[in-house]
This record gives sequence, structure tokens and C-alpha cells, in this order.
Amino acid sequence: MPLLRGRREEAKPTRYRMQEKLFAIGDDFWIENDRGERAFKVNGKALRVRDTLALESPDGDELYSMQEKKLRVKDTMDIERDGRQVATVKKALVTPLRDRFAISVDGGDDMEAKGNIVDHEYKIERGGEEVAVVSRRWFRVRDTYGIEIKPGEDDGLLLATAVCIDQMSHDVD
Repeated sequence: MPLLRGRREEAKPTRYRMQEKLFAIGDDFWIENDRGERAFKVNGKALRVRDTLALESPDGDELYSMQEKKLRVKDTMDIERDGRQVATVKKALVTPLRDRFAISVDGGDDMEAKGNIVDHEYKIERGGEEVAVVSRRWFRVRDTYGIEIKPGEDDGLLLATAVCIDQMSHDVD
């Protein structure tokens, strides 16, 4: 059979499984890949001056830290890598059926998350192009949702962004 020209195998998106917001600062949970392997850990660091979450490798190396801004409780979180701010996630618009979050990326193109955030059915876009999809429909397990990230994207940054959005969307005392 002849080889079809212009057709090549494209890289597939990576899908991760996350727990729905059942954690508080001080709690930890694992993010698994679609094969059920532990890919990242979210560490809720409660002993710091400001509430901090950290996205870590399976070996415990901190990849990103996420903190609420001091003066804007529950509506803005900073994402840092190696002590340097790399992104800010801010609740931009709230309507009865859709939420929107602005993701300002330092030194890169800004992104936007929009859709039904509370029900974990939303997209993250950069310049109108989808870079990640969040959905609970992929899993039958209760309190679980998935994040599908397009090839070539920074999985850690997008997962940290989703954790920030989850943290800001659900009040935990």
C-alpha cells in the first residue's frame, strides 16, 4: 500500500487524572497520568507565612509553587518556579453558567480558562487556540476529573494553573 503524502503521526495529548477539590492547605494528593502512574504531587504546605501549594515531581523536587496574593484573597494566585514568578492566575469574570480566568504568563503568551469551572468542564486557551481541556466526563470515579494537555505544552505549568483555578473556585476553611 502506498504511503500517503502529507500524513504523519501526530503526537497525542497527555491526559492526567486529578482529584476534585477535596484538599485543604496542609493536605497532599497525587496527579496520575492516563496509565495510572504517579506523575506529579501537589503538596499543601501549611507551615509557611502564606498558604502555599507546591507541584512536585514524583521524587519530591519542587517544580512550581502556588500562593494566594496577600491583598487579594481568593481571586488571584501567583505561580513561581525557582523563586521567580512565572504566571498569575486571576478570576476575571463570573456569570451564572460560565467562569473565566485570566492567566498572565511572564515572558510568554497569556492564556485564558473559560467554561464551567465548578463542574470541571472548561478549556485553557492561548490566543484563541486550545492548549488544555479539563473534563470530568473521562472518568467514572467520583470526585475525579481529567486534564488533557496538547503536545509541546508545559504540563507542569498547566497543571499548576488548574490547581490554582480549583483552589480559587472552591472555598476551603
